[in-house]
Amino acid sequence: MARRKRLLALALAAPLVLLGCSTENSGGEGETTAAAPSGGGGTADGDLQFAVVTHGSAGDAFWDVVQKGAKAAGDDLGVGVDYQSDGDPQRQSQLIEAAVNQGVDGIVVSMANPDALQDSLAAARAAKIPVVTINSGADRSAEFGAIGHVGQDETIAGQGAGQRLARDGRKNVLCVVHEAGNIGLEQRCAGASQGLGADVRLLQVDINDLQGAQATITSQLQADPSVDAVLTLNSAVAPIAAAAASDAGSQAEIATFDLNGDVIAAIKAGTVAFAVDQQQYEQGYLPIVMLKLYAQNLNTVGGGQPVLTGPGIVDSSNVEAIGDLASAGTR
Repeated sequence: MARRKRLLALALAAPLVLLGCSTENSGGEGETTAAAPSGGGGTADGDLQFAVVTHGSAGDAFWDVVQKGAKAAGDDLGVGVDYQSDGDPQRQSQLIEAAVNQGVDGIVVSMANPDALQDSLAAARAAKIPVVTINSGADRSAEFGAIGHVGQDETIAGQGAGQRLARDGRKNVLCVVHEAGNIGLEQRCAGASQGLGADVRLLQVDINDLQGAQATITSQLQADPSVDAVLTLNSAVAPIAAAAASDAGSQAEIATFDLNGDVIAAIKAGTVAFAVDQQQYEQGYLPIVMLKLYAQNLNTVGGGQPVLTGPGIVDSSNVEAIGDLASAGTR
């Protein structure tokens, strides 16, 4: 609705704009257009409506923080933000198509499975709706016509985790993948191998079945006592990995990506050694800022490169400072 109102206003204002262009903006307008990859924008509309469509599964606390960041940005900036998510790539694509059909002023999308979203993002481009990608899929963000990407470089983040495990003396590492086909998770494990200086072994589990995931990790640790570290890629999986190590009688070090209250408590208790923090609150907040600036001023951020929100390491040395923020749902 907001977009239809804006298009009507643009149509009514077009003659005045054309008259204005005959005497002004010949230099500055050209520079601004060259910096903006595609899409609409260029209006000062106080009725902006943005959609956020992620691949987060129900109950995944990681995405609750992303949603909180996006909603906070909407409140701070006075724009509408509608958050939807679905862990199934096809249904996520349908949510994007629904946002396009609603004529929103911008869309934020996580691209765990880029190929599955290709058609729906093409529809957004055709409708001249600007898109900012977040979290996974940075490598293909520009290919899909997004005006920017917000997230961490998953390979670099994985390298950091692998280097830390190597410094801790670990050599035989399980990398627990909780979402099949998620390109970002595969990049993390590949980066961990590089940082460790040895191949990590991938272990597939299902984020929607944590009890089953714990049993799978326990079985692996019992079958191979030489495993000396388990690297999980999600904060919900880390506690069950620690429980699995206890069940198996393993002394494997547990490390993880991402934070929540349970991970903070586990770091304090010493059952999780460290977490790689990508500050997902920013992955919700910053894209709304970017879309508003683009809609009103055709600004873009990053100069064609991702806007990085991580990685950082949270361990026993700094967990007290971060803990209260994570428990409040903003870290």
